[in-house]
Amino acid sequence: MHPSIDAFLEMMSAERGSSANTLAAYRRDMRDWQAALAPVSLLDASTGHLEGVLSGWRDAGLGASTTARKLSALKQYCLFAQVEGLRDDNPAHRLRAPKRPKPLPKAMSREEVDRLLDHAVADDSLRGLRMQAMLEILYAGGLRVSELVGLRVAQTLRRDGCLMIRGKGGRERLVPLTDPALDALAAWKMVRDETLPKDAAARDRAKPFLFPSKGRQGHLTRERFAQLLKALATSAGLDANAVSPHVLRHAFATHLLEGGADLRAVQTLLGHADISTTQIYTHVLDERMQALVQSAHPLADNDDGDAVEAAE
Repeated sequence: MHPSIDAFLEMMSAERGSSANTLAAYRRDMRDWQAALAPVSLLDASTGHLEGVLSGWRDAGLGASTTARKLSALKQYCLFAQVEGLRDDNPAHRLRAPKRPKPLPKAMSREEVDRLLDHAVADDSLRGLRMQAMLEILYAGGLRVSELVGLRVAQTLRRDGCLMIRGKGGRERLVPLTDPALDALAAWKMVRDETLPKDAAARDRAKPFLFPSKGRQGHLTRERFAQLLKALATSAGLDANAVSPHVLRHAFATHLLEGGADLRAVQTLLGHADISTTQIYTHVLDERMQALVQSAHPLADNDDGDAVEAAE
């Protein structure tokens, strides 16, 4: 390798205390840069040379995270070379790492949601009735967990079976509830007062909220609800690590789209300000369109041999 790389690695070890694994990774990345730039030297490479290497790696299918790591190593090397006077400029200064693709949202299957709800219904205690109401509302309306735990009794008094939700940025949206959610809500409201704190000050704080608590916020916290949800998932035989309030929100959106809902309608129900946020769910639409073609297209394969006959 070029002597400047050895000097760079020595600096990373002596001054920054980089571990052996980190140094080994830097060494591999800088070796890759040196090989990709050849015959141009690292100390002579321009920004254009570096951009050419990045473009070549992208065309070769190198992952965004791997490319980002290699670019990070190069940036630190180039800064070192500039500080040490090995070159006058820093050709990597303005280079930007490739954007990493957004991971597809995790969502529970309909069967898993049904199992979770069925297990909640089996508990007719105060806590059980509260969990039933929270689960039904969360899944029926796709609420954010902060919107759910912060619900006020006044928000549930509409006669049209909807909740008026004030979401991010103060934006309001109307969320219709399903019949099971309305039934669970009614059952909870009949016993809710029994869960109000006994202390007068705590009671005053909690009184406006649908899911009261003696804590400072006056309502059940999002962290506590997440804990209770994971406990319920475990008792229902589900992977608790794969169940969370946000996963249920994803399930709401995914299952709506699977059922044929319009993306704009889902955007409104989720309270997204920008349709691009909702578009992370378009993979569901893509899968549905593929299934539609396979099942409805006259040339699609099927067991009756119709596709062959049509082709002939």
